[in-house]
Amino acid sequence: MMRFLSFLALALLLPFGQARAQGLDIGVVTGNEAALPIAVVPMPYLGTSVAPDTDIAAVIRADLNRSGQFRALAEQDVIEKPIRGSEIKFPTWRVLRQDFVVVGRVLDNPDGGYRVEYELWDVAKQERLLGLAVGGRARGMRDVSHQIADQIYEKILGVRGAFWTRIAYVTANGVGNNIQYSLMIADSDGFNPQTVVRSREPLLSPAWSPDGRKLAYVSFERGNSTIYIQEIATGAREVVASFKGINGAPNFSPDGTRLALTLSRSGNPEIYVMDLASKNLTQVTRHWGIDTEAVWTPDGRSLIFTSDRAGKPQLYQVPAGGGDASRLSFQGDSNAKASISFDGKKIAMAQGNGNVYRIAVLDRSFGGAGRWQTLSPGNLDESPSFAPNASMLLYATKEASRGVLYAVSADGRVRQRLVLADGDVREPAWSPYRQR
Repeated sequence: MMRFLSFLALALLLPFGQARAQGLDIGVVTGNEAALPIAVVPMPYLGTSVAPDTDIAAVIRADLNRSGQFRALAEQDVIEKPIRGSEIKFPTWRVLRQDFVVVGRVLDNPDGGYRVEYELWDVAKQERLLGLAVGGRARGMRDVSHQIADQIYEKILGVRGAFWTRIAYVTANGVGNNIQYSLMIADSDGFNPQTVVRSREPLLSPAWSPDGRKLAYVSFERGNSTIYIQEIATGAREVVASFKGINGAPNFSPDGTRLALTLSRSGNPEIYVMDLASKNLTQVTRHWGIDTEAVWTPDGRSLIFTSDRAGKPQLYQVPAGGGDASRLSFQGDSNAKASISFDGKKIAMAQGNGNVYRIAVLDRSFGGAGRWQTLSPGNLDESPSFAPNASMLLYATKEASRGVLYAVSADGRVRQRLVLADGDVREPAWSPYRQR
């Protein structure tokens, strides 16, 4: 059982320390000097009511910096502050060596909210690339900022941005026998945390539905592990697996109709697929080893899972309907907890060498055995989760006595720490895109 749980969630082997349910503090720890320079000029409020609390330009700046693809000019270095394209003095931005400049202003909307009108300009060509308006209520101005950052990212790079997304994670509050666990969701940058469920017993393995409206997770509140699916908006939830033995590691299929999970109902932990409409189960693996942590390939035809059938945890791939499994990971002493990019080309995992565990990515687009890259520098890094555009990953690690999350760019050049204030956080899961 202990060996299986080490695959399912290190959270049980490495207990949470003292925690308080607070927001996530953020700090960029590394940067990318080769990133595209972009200036995001402050966007003043020009309305007649109360200005929004959110600094729109600051949020956009932070988003673009975090991606690793951009290097936003620090606000104190913005020496001119145009709010319209007609006011831009391009020689100034060329001297500052900026490739792009973003200008804008915040206005009142007739519905009582705000409207941000902004423009994206190519400095060298003196050409306007975007000129759009995005509206929102006072409490939703961070969402507006993330949407603008997404639009800028997509216009310049040709890839949809993933700033207006969410993350899920598990926290703990208290010590010893008085720990309270919480399943949380927050914006992709850690702001606006919300509690989905609280429990005196451990919560594990949050997994998003493809539409972003539900979370599957494991709870021990019944004494035994039980898999729930919960609607985020309403709080309504249902038990989907509460069999004798282990019920763990849920993961939604790409179309949301099926759930991969680990069950030991036959005596040994195996991978199953549940049809969520009928609750019918299909047993996918049949092996004496421990099989767990299954995730779907983007086409929904295969599962990649963790198994110790070769002696130590490694990743394998198997048809979703069952059949022979093939081993995928051959580098490192062990590999576990896979996350797959949206195009299926990259597989992130927690890779162990001796007592050191780091996040590694196998890029299969290079053919053959693929190309390996280590993205994290820690000693106990775990639970990688790709952003929906695969530009970044979340992962969990330990720093001193606290559990923290990091976001790292896919090339490993930029890392940003998201730390739960005064406590621990683990089990991160990046949401799918929101519907725009």
